[in-house]
Amino acid sequence: MPEARAESTQPTQAHPTQEASGEAAAMQALLKAGALQKAILTSPNFSIIATDERGIIQLFNVGAERMLGYAAGDVVNRISPSDIHDPQEVAARARALTAELGTPIAAGFEALAYKASRDIEDIYELTYICKDGSRFPAIVSVTSLRNDDGLLIGYLLIGTDNSARKNTELALKEALSAADKANRAKSDFLSSMSHELRTPLNAILGFAQLLASASPPPSVPQKRSIDQILKAGWYLLELINEILDLALIESGNVTMSNEPVSLSEVLSECRAMIEPQARSRNISMRFPEFDAPSFVTADRTRVKQVLINLLFNAIKYNRPEGTVTVECQRVPSGAVRISVRDTGHGLSPEQLDQLFKPFNRLGRESGGEEGTGIGLVVTKRLVELMGGRIGVESAVGVGSVFWAELALAQAPSFAALEHRDHATAQPGMVDGAPVRTILYVEDNPANLELVEQLIARRPDLRLLSAADGKLGIEYARAYMPDVILMDINLPGLSGIDAMAFLHGDPLTAHIPIIALSANAVPRDIQKGLDAGFFNYITKPIMVHKFMEALDGALLHAEQPRAAREKKA
Repeated sequence: MPEARAESTQPTQAHPTQEASGEAAAMQALLKAGALQKAILTSPNFSIIATDERGIIQLFNVGAERMLGYAAGDVVNRISPSDIHDPQEVAARARALTAELGTPIAAGFEALAYKASRDIEDIYELTYICKDGSRFPAIVSVTSLRNDDGLLIGYLLIGTDNSARKNTELALKEALSAADKANRAKSDFLSSMSHELRTPLNAILGFAQLLASASPPPSVPQKRSIDQILKAGWYLLELINEILDLALIESGNVTMSNEPVSLSEVLSECRAMIEPQARSRNISMRFPEFDAPSFVTADRTRVKQVLINLLFNAIKYNRPEGTVTVECQRVPSGAVRISVRDTGHGLSPEQLDQLFKPFNRLGRESGGEEGTGIGLVVTKRLVELMGGRIGVESAVGVGSVFWAELALAQAPSFAALEHRDHATAQPGMVDGAPVRTILYVEDNPANLELVEQLIARRPDLRLLSAADGKLGIEYARAYMPDVILMDINLPGLSGIDAMAFLHGDPLTAHIPIIALSANAVPRDIQKGLDAGFFNYITKPIMVHKFMEALDGALLHAEQPRAAREKKA
């Protein structure tokens, strides 16, 4: 009996060449049946228009009829696609091509098909005009049609309605415009609110500082009362600043000038500001010593604000006779971690979860320490805006470590020179110096009286005052003061306009003008400095900062004064 042959049950795999030939055959079958052409020409979602080489329409599919409202018989052999496009857009396209190619392009079908005629794929956005006169935006692709010999025989234009995307873009643009308008209104409100709150505070804190340092000194009961006024006033100012800072951050209006900042310099400045408070509470402070310069990428003013806040909290919530330790170390991510360690009571895991939430004081509202509950929120947002991150580690009964990481930066080449100039450029009094004239343009009597009393302490200075911008300009021209103090919100002519007038007059252009204003929002300060003020002092006035700024302006005024005297 012959042996039976087993037949394989596995499917036979086709050879790649056989697969390719099978696909080609299938495609040929589709083409012969006309199914593909029919599907394209009857598509209701795309306008398909074919023209001859002159640009006269030869084919107008169902989608084109639906979109444009024309029947094929209305347009075939009658018009060009450029006749149903917005003529101004066609002309603009022709001008753009003319400029791009350096050759004249006619404002007609040539402008629509020029690139396609060079076999360059071309897709553009233009507006279609329907038979009833209505319009809609379209995206159109133009392709050249050639015969087997490569000769140009026409063009194929495939278009789709772009209304949905345009409407979405318009809605987004309107939403962004409304948000921008709301942000500007919010910023204007914050600026106005800041000014209105700071103006009365200027009188309260200014005169309280004068009373505290008066001669003869106040009695013990008076001193206690003055101290309470100052304590409440500075706390109110801190509250105003923190609320405004948070509002500005939330509205996205905080500007950052991130640049290389020396850690040793910033920490030294913070130490000078914070150590008096530490001593008053018997808290010892330990700061790192730097063997070599160390720089981080940050905004100098804002990084000081961050560190002062962390240091002040470490003092405020520490134990009696406790310790605050500041450490700096590099971390693998290429950043520097600045840690502020305290020996306070520490925080529980539940308190840590609530730490960076606004107006949450973690149950310490009834304690003896004042606070707003938003300082750490502002600190966190500022660190993040500088490209860094912040965190905390704490144990109940042991203490807490707050840390901020900022990107390591290369030392600027001018750092040493800048440090030297800063150290040698401090103004000082000179024995036998001539009396210098200060003009203060201010309409608020309390503010004027405060500055009068401050200037009265300096025998080398005399003060003139003007109640509005116009009078200030007249006084400046008549008395030629060495320095001008200028309020911003003056009746009639604003301080900025008065300053611009004085700078534009060759007679007074050399006089340094210091803005003295309750407009303390960073945007307003930068606006004033950009406008040309020599310096910008915010109210309430801090006496030592005011005098430093005034001495700096007087030192600056010496140069042109010496030159004028030599010329005379």
